[in-house]
Amino acid sequence: MIEPRTLKGFRDYPPELMLPREHLLEQARKVYRSYGFSPIDTPAMEYAEILLGKGGEESDRIVYRFKDHGDRDVALRFDLTVPFARFAAQHIGQLGTPFKRYAMGPVWRGENTSAGRYREFVQCDFDTIGTTSNAADIETSLVIFDLMRALGFENFTIRVNNRLVLNGLLEQLGLSNQAVPLLRALDKLAKIGREGVIAEMMDGAENHAGVTREQAEAVLRLAETTGSNVDILNQIDADFGKNPQTAEGIARLRELLAVTARAGVPEKNLVLDLAICRGLDYYTGTIYETFLDDLPKIGSVCSGGRYDNLAGLYTKQALPGVGASLGLDRLLAAMETLALLPKTSTAAPVFVVQFSQARLGDYQRIARMLRGAGIGVEVFPEATKLGKQFSYAEKRGFRFAIVAGDDEFQAGIVKVKDLAARQEISVAEADLVATLQAHLKPA
Repeated sequence: MIEPRTLKGFRDYPPELMLPREHLLEQARKVYRSYGFSPIDTPAMEYAEILLGKGGEESDRIVYRFKDHGDRDVALRFDLTVPFARFAAQHIGQLGTPFKRYAMGPVWRGENTSAGRYREFVQCDFDTIGTTSNAADIETSLVIFDLMRALGFENFTIRVNNRLVLNGLLEQLGLSNQAVPLLRALDKLAKIGREGVIAEMMDGAENHAGVTREQAEAVLRLAETTGSNVDILNQIDADFGKNPQTAEGIARLRELLAVTARAGVPEKNLVLDLAICRGLDYYTGTIYETFLDDLPKIGSVCSGGRYDNLAGLYTKQALPGVGASLGLDRLLAAMETLALLPKTSTAAPVFVVQFSQARLGDYQRIARMLRGAGIGVEVFPEATKLGKQFSYAEKRGFRFAIVAGDDEFQAGIVKVKDLAARQEISVAEADLVATLQAHLKPA
């Protein structure tokens, strides 16, 4: 017999994980739509040339690439941003600019696995393309904030930076030519630590920076600048503000912080962090990474940034963009670790006990009445022992059970049992919908 198993880095999602996963998708969709983002989708598979060379050498190494039956060089998408750049270049004539889109779907990366990090996972992206306005960057911050709140989190930090600031700092240090490998190494600071980053920056191998230890430490000292948002901006303005790139990055960050504060985002939730640089090469401006304060080691759960040149690989029309992506499966793994997931494996809150097979028509009539009122109901398929039915209901996490036999139906009532509190009340059939709606509303 074939052993039932999954590939390393891939996983099954049973109902108790799939239900909250779908809930997170629904909440993300609501937030994106509230800002005017419209849904699109792109194929899971693209021509390899569409995907390769966009995120850098490291991203190319993790792409699942192969020849299809037509001997075409194809690959599975490793994110939703690069396919969106191709989509925009192909369809922007009909869409117009600026164009705001969201997309949700699986992506694939053949990289090492860790807690919350899989080789197949779902991303939930939103992007604005066709404008360089800082208002779009600011709105991206607001969407991330509202998204995290909508998903039920209060203790989170959106860390922001700007690639213009980083590039200007490197230019001042005479390291512009090594910017890409330096920033790629700096992006690993939380993962491999300070000494690990310095070692990678000093590595003289091909596609590495090969700088001296003094130069590497100078970059890290800048990245590790601490203080309030205003203090950090004032410090880099005083030291490097004469550099045009740094000056523009500082100005854009000042406006972002001022507008988001005016819009009601607390400073504790939006923090300037010069160590944030994002490892993908296509970022050119504002960048974002979002961490859960109660579980920071799991990594960023919502990341992104501005990419002004990505679509230029497919069209001569300027299509600058900015956006971010919710790492759904990493967030789900974090919620699992923090015991934030509801212990249920059913999509319906109400369970109808089949007390008597002769009354199956009545049970289905009650179930359809409740479904018509928007309440999910499951009717047990067999008139078996009540203990077995209640055991089934409790194991799957139903909130309420409806019990009725001949005596109850003749009296026009049903019994409603709260399975968690183990309390039971008798309710007139005519009042059943209102009773359940009142109890389910807080959930």
